[in-house]
Amino acid sequence: MSSTELKHDFETPFGLMRATVLSGALKAFTFSKDEKKENDEHETFNKLGAELAAYFKGDLQKWTIPLAPEGTEFQQKVWKLLQEVKIGSTLSYLELSKLYGDEKAIRAVATANGVNPICILIPCHRIIGSDDSLTGYAWGIEMKKELLQLEQKFTTKVDLFSDL
Repeated sequence: MSSTELKHDFETPFGLMRATVLSGALKAFTFSKDEKKENDEHETFNKLGAELAAYFKGDLQKWTIPLAPEGTEFQQKVWKLLQEVKIGSTLSYLELSKLYGDEKAIRAVATANGVNPICILIPCHRIIGSDDSLTGYAWGIEMKKELLQLEQKFTTKVDLFSDL
């Protein structure tokens, strides 16, 4: 396997997103405002494209792309916990802290959530305030709301946004 970073841009219903792969695993997946499109080829990009298409149609149950985000041991543990939050579900920052094993670590857990380099696949957008408010999202509250609404369309969950 190559140890060179490869990049590929994907058009999504939410705009252009850039994937970065290193040694066959997804290192980053973020919204891109870059004018220059990246189009490196790799089998991981092909698989990601197929899974993204399934996700946006509501046919994806679980991501299977190998992930390799760079972060501290603490961040890695929080990001692993985020991957357990099912499509169409949400957790509060406090609930996530309790899953981590230390509810007093809520600020650190929220910070780790906020620096997640792999959006959607590591679903930091599914973490909300204890009062069900849509708090904090690196790509903006409106994007967070849109992602949650998309996922909600494919589940039987009650409308989280009826009062917005």
